[in-house]
Amino acid sequence: METKVTENGGSVCAVVPTGRRAAGEDPAKREQILDGAKRVFMEQGFDAASMNDITRAAGVSKGTIYVYFANKEDLFAELIQRERLRITESARSALLDNLSVSEALHDFGVLFASHLSAEYTIKAMRMVIAVNQRMPALSCGFLSASPMNPVSVLKTYLDRQVAEGRLTLDDTELGARQFLELATVGIFKHRLFGSMPTPPPASEIERVVASGVRMFLAAYGTSQS
Repeated sequence: METKVTENGGSVCAVVPTGRRAAGEDPAKREQILDGAKRVFMEQGFDAASMNDITRAAGVSKGTIYVYFANKEDLFAELIQRERLRITESARSALLDNLSVSEALHDFGVLFASHLSAEYTIKAMRMVIAVNQRMPALSCGFLSASPMNPVSVLKTYLDRQVAEGRLTLDDTELGARQFLELATVGIFKHRLFGSMPTPPPASEIERVVASGVRMFLAAYGTSQS
């Protein structure tokens, strides 16, 4: 993936080959290597970690690791993508159409806020920020509007609710981004910048999300919400 600058100064993500070699086709072996890399990155940070460290932690030979990943940057990018998909899959499971909009948004928000404020996620995001100037495509990929990220998943749900008359809003992508902010207000940034050193208790996440749901439905809800 690479970052391209547009004429107005913004940026877009363009998908290009990552450098992973096609020979590494065993999913279990790939996951074994990623799990070892995760332990090393979490303990040492991105810059201090080496491929030798990751090889030892993963319990594979150096020749094997290079069959699956071209370098440390490739491994780290894959880990970030795996975490994004994990958060999205978990949160998406809460958006059930047999629940009221209020219930579905509450469950989605709690799962999303819990994952986003978890220690591993915060450490990973700090590393992404730290290497942004050297690896801008990593941040671009983390926030890209792919079908499998929290914004896209929530937008798809909101589209269905608008079509069924349960919500009324013109821009469901904007609405999805607004709700994610409401569900993590006072939590995510405090965790990211260290003023909240540990994840908040479940009761605090519940309180913040419940308030966010009320605000969201006050703006966009209908009698059927």
